[in-house]
Amino acid sequence: MKPIDLRSDTLTQPTPAMREAMANAEVGDDVFEEDPTLKKLETLAAKKIGKESALFVPSGTMGNLISVLSHCQRGDEVLLGDRSHIFVHEVGGMAALGGVHPRILRNNEDGTLPLPLIEQSIRQTDIHYPLTRLICLENTHNFCHGTPLSPEYMDSVAVLAAKYGLKIHLDGARLFNAAVALDVEVETLTRQADSVMFCLSKGLSAPVGSLVSGNRDFIQRARKMRKMVGGGMRQAGHLAAAGLVALENLVERLKDDHQNARLLAEQLTVIKGIELDQTQVKTNIIFFKLNHPEIDGDTFLSRLEAKSIKILMTDPGVFRAVLHREVSREQVETVAQTIKTILAQ
Repeated sequence: MKPIDLRSDTLTQPTPAMREAMANAEVGDDVFEEDPTLKKLETLAAKKIGKESALFVPSGTMGNLISVLSHCQRGDEVLLGDRSHIFVHEVGGMAALGGVHPRILRNNEDGTLPLPLIEQSIRQTDIHYPLTRLICLENTHNFCHGTPLSPEYMDSVAVLAAKYGLKIHLDGARLFNAAVALDVEVETLTRQADSVMFCLSKGLSAPVGSLVSGNRDFIQRARKMRKMVGGGMRQAGHLAAAGLVALENLVERLKDDHQNARLLAEQLTVIKGIELDQTQVKTNIIFFKLNHPEIDGDTFLSRLEAKSIKILMTDPGVFRAVLHREVSREQVETVAQTIKTILAQ
């Protein structure tokens, strides 16, 4: 049986239409800004995000890094969440490569940063302090149950940023999941941000790539930073072609992933030995705890893999399942029934 892989939506394979588009793409040298397919993707991305310009990058991590480097000087400070992807899973790049100081704030369960905490964390002018330059937010918030940040929350943070002269960077790796879940235009979630990164290679199913958007001056700085960290590409239109298919054809179907996530959550909730709060399932990501007297996390994973099912253990006894285009409703039923059988043993 083909494995049912719920470890991440990065595991999606390119669609047949993507493969055809990649094979037939018109390409040029992007370092010379001469790749027509890549230019088309960047123009489309900027339009959808509501920004002046956009830049294709190989990964979301690089996109976040060059955004921070483009906003900040060495010694500047960035405010970001303790569960944010930039802080937890991007190898400390802003500090290691940019000399930028992260100030870590507590994330609420819904992925937001408390507004009073943001305000009290902004440094006063003092010779002893770094300069607070940037606020980083994440939408949807991966490690806060894949929760989308609302337009109203984004507006509130923007008011604070304007009051103190700060910039906002939005890690929108799964931004289109947020827009679909909230039933709003993507621009509604990005209008408050000075820069935005979103991924093509997760639920949108492209094989490689992310985009950074902002005003023209910002993107010119980001292009230079991309080159500095080794992200200058040549005939990248072959990759961009898949991204065009993703943006034009695969956004609306993200609803299916959200529906399948809710279905899986409903079925897991009633299984003895599983702890899961259905109200926290907002998009395509589910977190649950294993609470079984005889089966530990490693044993649980090995028994699932023996049945050709893969999920991710993020902490001892804590698991993340991510729904995506290659997991059907029928496979969700199979996963739930398999887990029920394993925990009944």
